[in-house]
Parts: sequence; C-alpha cells; structure tokens
Amino acid sequence: MVNSKYANALKEKAALLPLCPGVYIMHDSSGKIIYVGKSRKLRNRVSQYFNNTDFKSVKTDAMTSKIADFEYIVCDTEIEALSLENSLIKLHKPKYNVKLKDDKSYPYIAINLNDEYPRFFMTRSRKDKKVKYFGPYTSTATVYGVISAMVKTFGLPSCRHSFPKDKGKIRHCIYRQMGCVSPCLESVSTEDYMLRLDMALDFLANGSSSLKIDLQNKMNTASENEQYELAAVFRDRIRAIDKLSDKQKVVAQVGVERDVIATHSESEISAITALYIRDGKLMDSETEYFSGGEIIDSSALVTYMCELYEKRGYIPKEIEVSSVLTEEDSALLSKWLSERAEYKVKINIPEKGEKAKLVTMAEENAAQKCHEYKSSSSRNEMTLARLAKITGLEVVPERIEAFDISNIGNENIVAGMVVFVDGKPSKSDYRLFKMKSQKSQDDYASMREALKRHLTHFDDENAKLPDLILLDGGKAHLSVISDLFREENCFVPLLGMVKDDKHRTRALVSEDGEIDILQERDVFALIYRIQEEVHRYTVGSMNKSKRKTEKTSVLENIKGIGPAKAKELLSRFGGLAGVKNATKEELMSVKGINEETALDIIGYFSDKRGQNK
Repeated sequence: MVNSKYANALKEKAALLPLCPGVYIMHDSSGKIIYVGKSRKLRNRVSQYFNNTDFKSVKTDAMTSKIADFEYIVCDTEIEALSLENSLIKLHKPKYNVKLKDDKSYPYIAINLNDEYPRFFMTRSRKDKKVKYFGPYTSTATVYGVISAMVKTFGLPSCRHSFPKDKGKIRHCIYRQMGCVSPCLESVSTEDYMLRLDMALDFLANGSSSLKIDLQNKMNTASENEQYELAAVFRDRIRAIDKLSDKQKVVAQVGVERDVIATHSESEISAITALYIRDGKLMDSETEYFSGGEIIDSSALVTYMCELYEKRGYIPKEIEVSSVLTEEDSALLSKWLSERAEYKVKINIPEKGEKAKLVTMAEENAAQKCHEYKSSSSRNEMTLARLAKITGLEVVPERIEAFDISNIGNENIVAGMVVFVDGKPSKSDYRLFKMKSQKSQDDYASMREALKRHLTHFDDENAKLPDLILLDGGKAHLSVISDLFREENCFVPLLGMVKDDKHRTRALVSEDGEIDILQERDVFALIYRIQEEVHRYTVGSMNKSKRKTEKTSVLENIKGIGPAKAKELLSRFGGLAGVKNATKEELMSVKGINEETALDIIGYFSDKRGQNK
C-alpha cells in the first residue's frame, strides 16, 4: 500500500509520464534509491504502483509503502531501457531489486592447441583467440572436477612438469604407473599424446556417443586381428568413459542444448535455479538465493538473466523459463540476448510436454534449495542465540570475526582474520595483516598491531562492524586486546578461544573467566569450525608468503640479482625449479639478464648440486 502522506502527489506525477519506453527510479523519504524498473510505457507501469491497492506480492506492497518520490529516464527503445535498468541496478544496488551476489565471471575449461603438448586448464577469460574454450561452468570446483576425471579417464598428464622442456628428464614417475601417456618419455611422440587428447576433446565437445562408437570399432578391429591386449585397452577406455558419463543425468534427447530457469518464492527467502543441459544431459546447475525483501517477479527474472548471461558469456539458442516471466518480457529478453549472441535466442514459457517437465524440475530444485537453506539458517540462528546467551552478549552475533597469529622466526609474521556471517564463512571478507612495526616473535604484540590496524576501518562509511571478535588464544591474549579496545573506545564484545594441550578447542574465555562449551554441542561445533578455519587461513597464508620469500631470497644470493630481477625470473620460468633448469639463452631472454649474470645463475645452482651430492 502506498504511503498516504505521498499518495496523491505520486499519483498526479505518474499521470503526467509519457507513454514511451524508459526507466523509473523509486526513492524513499531519505532520498535513497530503493527500486529501479523499466517499462515499454512508463505512464501505465508506474501508475500501477499508486492506483493498485491490492498487490499480489507482499514484497511489492512493502516496497510501495516506502516510496516517497520517483524519477524517470526516457529511452528510445525497450532494449535501451533494459540495458539502462541493468546499469542502474549494478550502480545503486537498490534494496528491492534482485542482485547476483557474486560478481566474478564464470570459469571455463580451456586448452591451447598450438602448444606441442596441450593441456587443459581453468580460466575465467575468453579473450585469447588461440585457445579453445568449453563451458562455462558454475564453479571452479566443477571445472577442476571435470579436468581431473578426464585426465584419469584418458591417461593425460596431471603433474606440474612442462613439456617438451622436461621430456626425457624424469626417470621415475608414479603417474606413469597409473596409466599416464607419459610425455616425459622420449619414446612418447606428439602423435601418441594427441591421440589421447583428441578423445578428451571429442568427449567435451560431443559427449560420449561418438567417442564410444569409435572406440568400439577399434576394439572390434583389434580383436579380429587377435591383438587382444590392445582390444583390452580400448575396452577399459570404454568402461572409463561410461563411468565418467554416469555422473551426467540424461534429461532430453541426444544433441539437445538448452538452459532451464525457474523460481521459488517464500516470505523469508526466494531462489532462482538454472539447469544447464548439453547433448541431452544435465551437465551443471546453480541456485541463487535472495532475501525476503527482494521482489521475484517478471522484471526481476529479466534482470537476473541479463546478469547471468553477461557473466557466463555463452548463451544457448533455447532457454525454457517458468511462467513468472511475462510474454512481453520474454520477447524483449529474447531480442536483447539475440543481439548479444549474434544469433537467434528463443525463450519459451512451456505449459506442457517435455520442456514443461524440465521447468517443473527446476522449480522443485529451487524449492528444495530454499528448504535446505532455511533449515540450515534456522539451526545456525538457534546456535548463535545460544552462544549469545551463554556468553552474555547483548545481541545475537550475526557477524563474527576471528584472529590468529602465525610466524616462523622473525620473518613472515602474519595475522589472519576470518569472518563468519550467520554462522557461515564469508571468504570475500577474509583479511591478512603482514606485520609492519612488529619485527620479532611476540604473539601478543603482533595481535595488538593487527587489531589496532583493523579498528581504524571501523569509522569508514561502508564498514561492516562485527557483533563479536574472537581471538585464537587464552587469557593473556584477551587481556592485551581488551586494553587496546579501551584505549580506542571500541565496544565490540571480545572473547578468547582456548585449546587444550592436544591443540583441541576446549572453552571460550572472557575477562570474567572461562566459559565451558564442551557440553554445548552446536556452539562447540561452531567455535571449533571458526578456530580451525582461522588457523588454516593464517598458517596457509604465512607458508605461501614464506615460500615466495625463500625463492626470491635464494636468487638474491647471486651476483647481479636484486628483488625485481628475482621476481621476473620466477615469473618467467614458473618457479625456482624452472630457473635452475633454464639454459643460458633462456635466462638471457629475461630483461636485465646479460650473459655474465646468466652464467652466474647456472654456476650458482651447479655448485649447490655439487654440495648436495
């Protein structure tokens, strides 16, 4: 319902709008943008908000009750209005518009076929014309999973050696015993390698059907010629491909390629699920969650799909969508996607048949994901509420930050900060603090430096303030940081995470004493997870920094090599091992490395090898 204070003025203003395409921008009483929409006829669409008092959506009703004013931008075409709407949503992030939570582009499986021994790798970019791309996929985990499965199935190398540079240099390799085609052997030709690679490429491009037929024919031919060992090799490959294909559910006819998108909305949470079907098989899927305030209507679905295909890059020729999408928006979206893809993209809203069943499957997936999310969130809420009660917190800690210190000697001293929001890790908020003033091993002083630097950001306009800060340490750590908080007038609750003599989580500690959590199963599990995560993140980051420092410092022992040249050498040759194995000519190809320095590098590592014998 429209706020009665502004209702008449808004109705009169909407009645004066032109009947043409454009974008409308809703503001609340403070002037903040709360919703952005687009319409083919601005006057008709905007007037609906102020003339209709019986909205079907509770969320739309909530949004209209907050509108105090609006502005609009006239566009020449609907496509122009759609593009402008997307840009404004990304810019202002209005409360009631749907927003994709992750701005990263989608990952692809890629391979450069111009290499002598091409290998699959993950990338988020599709800019290199020399590279062949497969995907996109919904996560890097999916990409690496597919690459790993193909490597094992087709006997491709999974080691870190570089070919042909390392060819003939590896005497013993466990991967060779596990069925790798072994390009490290002089006896393995590029042709042998490409034969296996072609099978993998065929599988990625066309699925298993054509590949299995080819292998079946080769197995039969080998068997007829009494080459039974070779026939057994082809048989085993067919079985491996069947196993790889079993992971993909057949949902349509062979050769069918389409995306299926559907929604599910509830008062507390909504979800949009996308299913990606390639060669008739469900290859991948993803679900995006939205808060109870975000309106999931036809306009929202258009916004979601525009952002989705901007990030995915690849657009299929056919997309099935649930009936939330209107026929008008379907036609507009089809035109917009077709212009981007440079071929006809058809959007269907099926009512019956195979395609309607796929939409129902996507809707059921979205509903199930919402149920799982609510169950998980409900349990987390109860756990956080219990944590607040037993520790005496004034509010349920929705945002928890945890700190740990790690060091080796007086170098590579780091403090790690992990963040849990609603009981779940928020990895985009993780931070690493490399010590600036603290130059020696002193965990208390290092923790103080890290927290003092962190507190300086609390006054930032967009700062996300924690409800609780946890320290990986006992009473002494807590005392040092409590003193700092008093000095800085910081009133964020502070607790220490105490471990037993076997380095296992045991209790929490406040300034008033220890708080036993061993009998609080869910609270204990949460604190244990946070303590392990901050330790993993901090130690892992420290070790990474240490390895980088060690590699650089080793090279800096060589005459004529400073930090900049050391970094360039490591980058060019992919690490210290590559530098050690590089020829004089290869070393001299690096900027700033002359013949004398190249010989000094070779001599340095030759001497080292001699000393280690």
